Amino acid sequence: MTRSTTLAEALAAAPVVLDGGLSNQLESAGHDLSDELWSARLLAERPEAITEAHLAYFEAGADVAITSSYQATFEGFAKRGIPEERAAELLGLSVDLAREAAVRARADGVTRPLWVAASVGPYGAMLADGSEYRGRYGLTVAELEAFHRPRLEVLAAAGPDVLALETVPDADEAEALLRAVRGLGVPAWLSYSVSGDRTRAGQSLEEAFAPAAEADEVIAVGVNCCAPEDVDGAVETAARVTGKPVVVYPNSGETWDAGARAWSGRSTFTAEQVTGWRRAGARLIGGCCRVGPAAITSIAGTLGEQGRARPTE
Repeated sequence: MTRSTTLAEALAAAPVVLDGGLSNQLESAGHDLSDELWSARLLAERPEAITEAHLAYFEAGADVAITSSYQATFEGFAKRGIPEERAAELLGLSVDLAREAAVRARADGVTRPLWVAASVGPYGAMLADGSEYRGRYGLTVAELEAFHRPRLEVLAAAGPDVLALETVPDADEAEALLRAVRGLGVPAWLSYSVSGDRTRAGQSLEEAFAPAAEADEVIAVGVNCCAPEDVDGAVETAARVTGKPVVVYPNSGETWDAGARAWSGRSTFTAEQVTGWRRAGARLIGGCCRVGPAAITSIAGTLGEQGRARPTE
């Protein structure tokens, strides 16, 4: 592979390793994320911390860094008194910081191809009230498209390798996102947050994945921010319904207690699970909440050298 290899080309050749949870990596470094903007707050206050978090994942074995723009929206920034022009700068900065981490990783001796995915979280992430795990906001598809399109335009202009339409709870919002990415000139992946064999809003995964099959912009489809136990069936369904590479990056398996604002339970995520996911069609594999660099190293090791993108030199 060369430096110009696209992520879609890489996925056609071999599995690719995603990073893990950005927020837990930032919190482990001592940063307080108890804010409606979550990790996006650090774009304005501590951008170097975001670069360091991305770098930790690249050095741990990740091939793709997902930017800190999940909860970064014009509306969310406006609530904090950040004007539209500055908000656009911060959205673009999220891509620049991940690119900077890739440059630093290369300087530290990483030779495999590295890519940047610009995170686009659901409408509910902006509300910061947990509705991102329910969907059904009471908005039309057209209204959701109007919400997402301006942010997508800014992120696409920043030059990521792919747009990560992630943690989507609702097939209606997925339809809005698929409309919104048309004509931007940047490929995308579509990733639902699921519970069992359904979206968080209750639709069947067959129904939810189907529109992605006909979307030329979509290079991978799958699930994230779900229990590891929910991945197996989703991978099979996504591959069967869309015929496209599957993306999976579940949580650790622990449970978030919103009242206590803390995680409880134990991790059920193991790197060995990726063998089955890969066999079922997963090509873009990593972790989400509470999955850190050590787990990403284990995933990369489990996939092995035959399952990784080739060095650029």
